[in-house]
Amino acid sequence: MQSNVPDRISETVAELEERGIDVVRVVYPDLIGTDRGRDVLVGHLPSVCAHGLAFCRAVYHTTPRGETLAIAGGLDVGLPDVTVHPELGTLRPLPWEPGVAWCLGETTDPATGQLAPEGPRSLLRNVLNRMRKETGLTPVVGPELEYFLCEPDGQGGWRRYGEASGNVYVAGRRGDPEAHLLRTLRHLRDLGIGATTGNHEYSSGQFEINLDHSEALDAADRGFLFKSAIKELARIDGKLATFMAKPFSDEGGSGFHLHLSCVDADGDNAFDDPQGPYGLSKAAGHAIAGILRHAPAMAALLNPTINSYKRFGPDTLAPWLIDWGLDNRSAMVRIPPERGPGARLEIRLGDASANPYLAIAAVSAAVHLGIRDELEPPAPLEGYGYDTSKAPLLPASLPEALDALAADAELNALLGKEFTDAFLNYKRDEVARFHQHVTDWEFAEYAYHL
Repeated sequence: MQSNVPDRISETVAELEERGIDVVRVVYPDLIGTDRGRDVLVGHLPSVCAHGLAFCRAVYHTTPRGETLAIAGGLDVGLPDVTVHPELGTLRPLPWEPGVAWCLGETTDPATGQLAPEGPRSLLRNVLNRMRKETGLTPVVGPELEYFLCEPDGQGGWRRYGEASGNVYVAGRRGDPEAHLLRTLRHLRDLGIGATTGNHEYSSGQFEINLDHSEALDAADRGFLFKSAIKELARIDGKLATFMAKPFSDEGGSGFHLHLSCVDADGDNAFDDPQGPYGLSKAAGHAIAGILRHAPAMAALLNPTINSYKRFGPDTLAPWLIDWGLDNRSAMVRIPPERGPGARLEIRLGDASANPYLAIAAVSAAVHLGIRDELEPPAPLEGYGYDTSKAPLLPASLPEALDALAADAELNALLGKEFTDAFLNYKRDEVARFHQHVTDWEFAEYAYHL
């Protein structure tokens, strides 16, 4: 890590102290994209950069409710460490917490010195390095995320913030009576993660904020910090921001769309070709075909929860079929109308619960395979994209998606066996726990009459 040489670290400490920052919060993503971290007093930053921060590797095997699962490399070998080193080039002062700066960390295995195989950021870095080496291309990604904001319902639960129907694509106090969006946009601007625009989405309490495009690793970093920031800002206001795929039965879900192109060694958009079909290059066609071929396996990473599959279905504006179309929002892969430097794919498969690093790694790997193997896509979708005679169905449940991921040897080879095994075991335990849990729906449906 060239940015962590001693002279640079001393300069960084001096700069932080001059700006009144006395704490660096070193954060990194766990398997599901939750931010984990530790606060470091600035005077101790040189030591932390030299030696790293030790965390139990089983953080990657820990469920959202805090249970540690028996996954290889954790409990079975005595709960060893991983080491997290701050990446000083990612330092960002927190606008809402004076005296504190965020810093992303890179996770390594202290026994080997190699990037940790389960670390989502490490995984994406490895996928991108291999893609550059084998194809000469670098993915550029613009993340587009939706979320719901909830407020206390006075009974120990949560209700949608600003409840009112019909506030689709509005700005101002009509759909946002407490100006949540304006306050959040300004904080994100000052955080420097490339936030550009925001609006109220389809559902009550639902918002979308767009992030600018950049190279894939930086885009994943910004997507991760964006989700962390939104949740933290909501907590400060006494509210709950959730990126759950479909938190309410009577409303639509929240998507995580990825606008993706690739640039070559000269920085030119490799997907643009005025002479090609639809103004797209052969590489773009191969990329589309790669995404379609590996979509069932990708679903496990882009739609990673049991709840994710309640967002799918006909007439939802969420994908249901494995297809692509030209400026068609009912397709899984949409090709926006811009060409030239703006030529890109919009992958609409993901939902907001996806870990940004794993989502971008999966899509990049599928694009890599499509370009490497020179796959050809079918004809684009014509009309409305919920006709099962036109294209195959996506997995209808998390178990189906996990089986597809397990069976996709090509994708697994790029993601790495250790990661894939850990992810599959983690998620299959989640499925097993769900099937043992009695839901409110079951009680309401059966208890009185049966």
